[in-house]
Amino acid sequence: MTISKKLKSMLAAVLCMGMLAGCSSQGDPSGSSSETSSQAEKTVEDTSSAVAGTVSAEESTPEDTTVTLPTDEPTVQPEVIRVSALKGPTAMGMIKMMDDESENDSYQFTISGAADEITPAVIQGNTDIACVPANLASVLYNKTGGGVRVLAINTLGVLYICENGEPTIASAADLREKTIYASGKGATPEYALRYILTQNGIDPDNDVTIEWKSEHSECLSALLSDEGSAAMLPQPFVTTAQTKSEGVNVVLDLNEEWASINNGSALVTGVVIARTEFIEAYPAAVNEFLNEYSSSVEYVKDNTADAAQLIGKFDIVPAAVAEKALPSCNIVFISGTEMKEKLSGYLGVLFESAAAAVGGALPGDDFYYGA
Repeated sequence: MTISKKLKSMLAAVLCMGMLAGCSSQGDPSGSSSETSSQAEKTVEDTSSAVAGTVSAEESTPEDTTVTLPTDEPTVQPEVIRVSALKGPTAMGMIKMMDDESENDSYQFTISGAADEITPAVIQGNTDIACVPANLASVLYNKTGGGVRVLAINTLGVLYICENGEPTIASAADLREKTIYASGKGATPEYALRYILTQNGIDPDNDVTIEWKSEHSECLSALLSDEGSAAMLPQPFVTTAQTKSEGVNVVLDLNEEWASINNGSALVTGVVIARTEFIEAYPAAVNEFLNEYSSSVEYVKDNTADAAQLIGKFDIVPAAVAEKALPSCNIVFISGTEMKEKLSGYLGVLFESAAAAVGGALPGDDFYYGA
């Protein structure tokens, strides 16, 4: 092994330090020669280790004179990031990302039909990042003792009341004594609907009949087969319903109904969460995911026709439906302080009306990633 002149000088300096230490111990009236000698030996060992590391670096890149210091927390990347989303706007926002990653193994995407398919995967650690209804994120935070954190808001209000046949509903008050087909029990759709009904003087349990279905597609089928009925549907299922039947009309926009209550909050439909353990283990990977997701959302918003083709390709909804629905899907990417302001306000409203909607308690500040 060849050692540079600079390193030879370093070794010489170390040896001199050792000899000086020995000399000083001879004149030390306290008689602590062994202690001083040990200190000198330690200095030699520490410096020799640094020299060895420098020699190794020189051997691997002899032309590079820059010394790179080791970090306490080296960047670690997971073998694969498991991402779950629901069929609908939350998955539609990441469609470009899904298409870009289809050629490598960085991500493993799972698209589910209902939120209750994703919940156990999060709790059991079988998914790392998930797109879920906003209130479910809070429920999971409480259920896991802070085991999940919210990364971003990905959809604002996308819920609508549709009626099959001649419209008879002009306001939320007209929902009294109606039968409403709906999906999303125990998640944002249920609590948003119940809150709006209550604020309009309607008892959700006695003044209206809500028939809960497991998936939005089942609500769509029920609506189409029952003339005169109503259904709560998100985009793009509203567009699908209108494509299949000219008799389907949008009679209420729940985003507008929520805003009319004037409670100072926004109707937040969906968010992106990640397991806290995953965030702490792979912070760089989480931030890279957020950057890619944000870019995907911008692509979808700026390239409706092309994005619609990708949505059809991944069998979320047919491309023709997606192209018509995208402008009304309220797909967004909101993170940091703005995310915390909008989401905490929304969760606060739900908590006041039904604490169970957010898991019995409002999440702490640590729930909001990057805020």
